[in-house]
Amino acid sequence: MRFLFVHGTGVRRERHDTLFALVRERLTARFPHASVESCYWGDRFGASLGAGGRSVPGLRPRPGSGSDPAAEPDPVDAETAEWALLLADPLCEVRVLAEAGWDTGADADGPGDDGFAMPGVRSAGARVLDLLTALPALPPSATPTGAADPDDGDELAALLRGTGLAAGFPAALEDTARSAEAARAAGRATEEPQARELATALARAVTAAALASAGAEADCTGAERDRLVELLTARLGGDARVPGARAAAVLGRLAMRVTTQPLLNAWRGSLTVGATPALGDILRYQARGHDLRDFLRERITAEPGPTVLIGHSLGGIALVDLLALAAARGEPVPGAELLVTVGSQAPFLYELGALTALAPGAKLPYGFPGWLNVYDRQDVLAYLAAPVFPGDPRVTDHEVGSRQPFPACHSAYWKQDSLYERIEQAVAEAEIG
Repeated sequence: MRFLFVHGTGVRRERHDTLFALVRERLTARFPHASVESCYWGDRFGASLGAGGRSVPGLRPRPGSGSDPAAEPDPVDAETAEWALLLADPLCEVRVLAEAGWDTGADADGPGDDGFAMPGVRSAGARVLDLLTALPALPPSATPTGAADPDDGDELAALLRGTGLAAGFPAALEDTARSAEAARAAGRATEEPQARELATALARAVTAAALASAGAEADCTGAERDRLVELLTARLGGDARVPGARAAAVLGRLAMRVTTQPLLNAWRGSLTVGATPALGDILRYQARGHDLRDFLRERITAEPGPTVLIGHSLGGIALVDLLALAAARGEPVPGAELLVTVGSQAPFLYELGALTALAPGAKLPYGFPGWLNVYDRQDVLAYLAAPVFPGDPRVTDHEVGSRQPFPACHSAYWKQDSLYERIEQAVAEAEIG
């Protein structure tokens, strides 16, 4: 009897040798008379950037951009980061104005009353909030049943309708207008310049809330978003040509630090290169998996006698495909007596209709060997096989727990005694000698 270990996605020679040494040691301890071999395929069938990454924007610095992208942030990146922060928390700019206010010498705890205001005279900020509260929840031409007339002059309504934001606009408007942050910021805005800045912040908050509500259903460009802010700000008596200076000064650098987009833009090239082995191997297998499957068949049949196949991650997918395709042709792979998949995505691909060998709903063909599928529920790349092949006695799931989060748990299987104990049990049940 022999064991043949097939590694997973993204593994190259050095990592493979470390993993296989561990697997061989553990298996040899339990099966001293069995041979334990590996089927290393990473260099030959793994993915690489054939054109040196020329397809990846940002892999090479743009002319004149400097060598350190973090030192010279792109204005577009900064703007994108600010809006990413607003989408996560639409009231964040208003909250800055509510808490920090403006340096006017007014009582920070009072509702905008500096002690000298005329009785009955409302602050400039309060008037802005009144205008926001008075805005119609949906302009007439934006209502689903209304007579939507693009020539009616209501550009705001047309934009809301055209960007997919009309449905979420009423709630965005109400939530912003009724927020404690808006009330407190309005009380602090005692002068007209402050009120104009507040108008901009409130308009951005409403727009961000509507965008967040629409999510992926929004069809809104940056230009359309900015125009919505301008139109709303104008209705509130402000000027939206630039973001509010006070809020922007506080949140601008924070947005660049805590949102992911600037980081992704700055490091897209290196991130892509780093992710190429793991993600690229999967994509390459989906397109040209027959090469790897042919290689695996050669290795399995190179020696006579029963073989236990152990496939990790993508290695398990390739083995399921190979064994199912061969069995469906009536030519089961000689010697393949037991399949063990570890941290495998094969059941999930089967459900998606993305597994090469089997269409959704198809049964495992006659001649497919016994299948032990090992998973860790913390491993987001591990899936259950038995529930998608109900009633098939050949398919068994076994759960192990490394107590490690993902992605560490995806490689932590090989040090767990429970994995090898279950393999030993499966070998005995299959009566492989």
